[in-house]
Amino acid sequence: MHSLVHVVDDDASFRTAIARRLKLAGYEVETYSSAQQLLDILPGVEKPGCILLDVQIPGLSGPELQGRLIELGSILPIIFVTGHADTPTTVRAIKAGAEDFLTKPVSSEQLIEAIERAMTHYESARHQRNELDSLRRLVASLTPRERQVFNLIVRGKINKQIAYELGTTERTVKAHRHQVMEKMQVHSLAELVSNAERLGMLEPNRDSST
Repeated sequence: MHSLVHVVDDDASFRTAIARRLKLAGYEVETYSSAQQLLDILPGVEKPGCILLDVQIPGLSGPELQGRLIELGSILPIIFVTGHADTPTTVRAIKAGAEDFLTKPVSSEQLIEAIERAMTHYESARHQRNELDSLRRLVASLTPRERQVFNLIVRGKINKQIAYELGTTERTVKAHRHQVMEKMQVHSLAELVSNAERLGMLEPNRDSST
């Protein structure tokens, strides 16, 4: 097991105890006494893992760090471990995407279960991000005119309409359409539309156009 657990807590004795427990369970562990310490090393250093985060830490608080990581595009799951749990903070953290909210003292069994769930979610999120990155690379391979045709195809325009809109012939549109399907590595219009939706190129609710 090579998953890395980042422990962010200003309590040195807690950091030491948690690190010992997690290393015995087979995890790699890095500890930080402040949120800023984690931010200084984290962007671009995302190996599989998760973050164990205290709520009340000097400087940047746990929830503030959570917000900063979301802004940076981090997909590392966050498990809050705190001795100061209150309902509003818990609700805000979970709504913002926290994996779990544990109250100290936390048992090893409870901790490991939460970490394992977080690792599963991390793998899923990483897979989704890799797929989206691949789709973006395919779109980037389209010529400007192919991109125009792509945008119109996925909005339900037929070749004749596209030709009129772009001031070209249906035959030319068909040729571009073939290139779009080839470059996007799809075999049907449904696949092409699905990819456009995943890339955020279409409004989620298209009822207004029907």
